[in-house]
Amino acid sequence: MERNWLDITALILIIIGAINWGLIGFFEFDLISYFFGTLSAITRIIFAIVGIAGIYSLVLFWKLKSD
Repeated sequence: MERNWLDITALILIIIGAINWGLIGFFEFDLISYFFGTLSAITRIIFAIVGIAGIYSLVLFWKLKSD
């Protein structure tokens, strides 16, 4: 299966989200909020985009599983 730009972008966003959750879990440090403010509009948009990337990756996972 060929990977397109959306697959790669989703993977990068998921990695960013995973690193952020790891920092929160280990050090109680939210990297996204540090740079963009606590629950500012841009922070919420970033969290939403990372969440959408996660949902997209679930769909991608099922597509890869069926091949």
